[in-house]
Amino acid sequence: MSSDSKDNSRRKFLTGSLSIVGGTGVAATLWPFLTSMAPSAKSKAAGAPVKVDISDLQDGDKIDLIWRKKPIWVVKRTKDMLESINTNEKKHKDPLSDNTEQQPDFAKNKFRSLKPEILVLEGVCTHLGCNPAYNPDQNNFFCACHGSKFDLAGKVSNGSPAGANLKVPPYRFEDENTIIVGEMPKEQKIDSA
Repeated sequence: MSSDSKDNSRRKFLTGSLSIVGGTGVAATLWPFLTSMAPSAKSKAAGAPVKVDISDLQDGDKIDLIWRKKPIWVVKRTKDMLESINTNEKKHKDPLSDNTEQQPDFAKNKFRSLKPEILVLEGVCTHLGCNPAYNPDQNNFFCACHGSKFDLAGKVSNGSPAGANLKVPPYRFEDENTIIVGEMPKEQKIDSA
């Protein structure tokens, strides 16, 4: 065997070995950067569905929670509250909830909900993103920042600076006492009582 062929095989061996070691080094160096770009467990959880127990929710009461960094309200409406809800065009900007970006199809009804007595809304004013106050005695939500008023179905009143109804998030009932906010119902039955 000539010295040139020994040098060529040694060179090939060294080149191959260094390529493997170098590739491993590059992968080991890039791995932390690549994994840091993946969403954290906390970020994944922030968008995860939220389970809400409504078994202790009394007539007129409201539960506040957070889903996807937004306040979510669950309100148990009384008979009087339900009777105050109407679809009067002179009273509301979008009385029939025609803006499909503001609610899933299952909530396109007078009460904007799966069950008339249970209302689920994002508690964010559609004017500038403030948090309206719940006024059960006046059958409305009122945003004191700029004076927007919403009825107890989340429909914006005429004359309010807000241009759209309060948003209805996707939600479903797991059972009579449990709501899952962030998931659509499997069957989109609407109880229009």
